[in-house]
Amino acid sequence: MRLHIIPLDTHCNMTEYGVMTSSGRITDRGRCATTIPALREVIEAVPRPRHVVFEEGPLADWLWRNLQNVADQVVVSEPRRNRLIAEEGEKDDPIDVAKLGDLYRGGYIRPVHHSDSQDRMLFKQCVSIYAGRVRQSTRLGHEIIWELRRHGVIIPIKDFQDEANRRAVMGRLPQHKGLQRSIRFLCTEHDLVRQHVAQMRLELIRQARGYEPILRFVEVPGVKWIRAAIFFAYVDTPWRFKTRSKLWKYMGIGLERRKSGKSLNKLRVVRPQRACRPLKSMILMAAKSAIRCESNPFAKEYERLCEQGVTPRNARRSVARSLASTLWGMWKNGSAYRPEDVGRSCGEPV
Repeated sequence: MRLHIIPLDTHCNMTEYGVMTSSGRITDRGRCATTIPALREVIEAVPRPRHVVFEEGPLADWLWRNLQNVADQVVVSEPRRNRLIAEEGEKDDPIDVAKLGDLYRGGYIRPVHHSDSQDRMLFKQCVSIYAGRVRQSTRLGHEIIWELRRHGVIIPIKDFQDEANRRAVMGRLPQHKGLQRSIRFLCTEHDLVRQHVAQMRLELIRQARGYEPILRFVEVPGVKWIRAAIFFAYVDTPWRFKTRSKLWKYMGIGLERRKSGKSLNKLRVVRPQRACRPLKSMILMAAKSAIRCESNPFAKEYERLCEQGVTPRNARRSVARSLASTLWGMWKNGSAYRPEDVGRSCGEPV
């Protein structure tokens, strides 16, 4: 039977679609509303077998979840990879649809993982919202610090959060009503975001206690409720990754090999654009916390590497890889944290 590929270029109000054969011939194209009934009608009009492909974005999970049963396969593709391959030439929605179909037909699509469980997806969304509020709090704190430094007032943001210290600092600024009022607006916003972060943290921990793997993750040095929740939410399932090295690369702590001609092999950390940034930040901070705790296998590994001449930065990354492997192995095996197992192979090639 002839395979039919249905690439979609989705926007908030409308979706550009095409129908392409496996040989690359476009048999139909058009535009419909970005609603599930309208998209179902378009897809069901195409003979089976039919594969639907569209790019990752805010609508992707909603589309992926609701179009599963009307197509033989639904693929969400990574847009950055598509852009690098197909960015040349003219651009408009019909052209983008045709290029997406060609990329899928040629096997150049890199699928984006979406959880089969809607509960997991919603939990991940809660984790993402919390992380966004933390970033907002940090951004506002830095903004306040820099506004104070413009007048020679140099203090850490934690000293400005106490009301008594705040009044003293405000007294050191120029007594300009507009400036004083603007700084107080920033402070009010920062205080509100910090309050929201504290409330959302408690709610996230409450939700995290309902997932059995997280209860085991928090026993690992350097990993507590929020970090365990981030690992659980963004990895989703340990079976996504065939080897530890694939997990490390996804988390932004793996190494890529680069060689050309007779040059020596060069190893470099995966570029940030290709890594999951929340996971990378989480595992590096967990490594720092584990190293500070001292009496654990990860701290001992760090000390051993430093004694061998490894730079502290690279030693921390090595500890981060050990932490990630430990969490991954515990999840796959359903086991509890055992210090004596740290550093052992999980039974697959690196």
